[in-house]
Amino acid sequence: MDDDFNMSLRKFLKQVGVTSQQAIEDGVRKAGAAATGRTFTAKMVLTVDGLDVEHVVTGKIAGPAA
Repeated sequence: MDDDFNMSLRKFLKQVGVTSQQAIEDGVRKAGAAATGRTFTAKMVLTVDGLDVEHVVTGKIAGPAA
């Protein structure tokens, strides 16, 4: 792949990572004490218009400790 493609892809993935972390942290703040000590299941679905791409990532996120 060429350098422009790689840079564009990396920029997109960085934006996804940063904004996703902010969204999760906001959700935990809004949940307040209800999030303490819990484990949450998260799912990220990536689709790309114009390409036959659907990628799903699931994982566990530990809430804040007591």
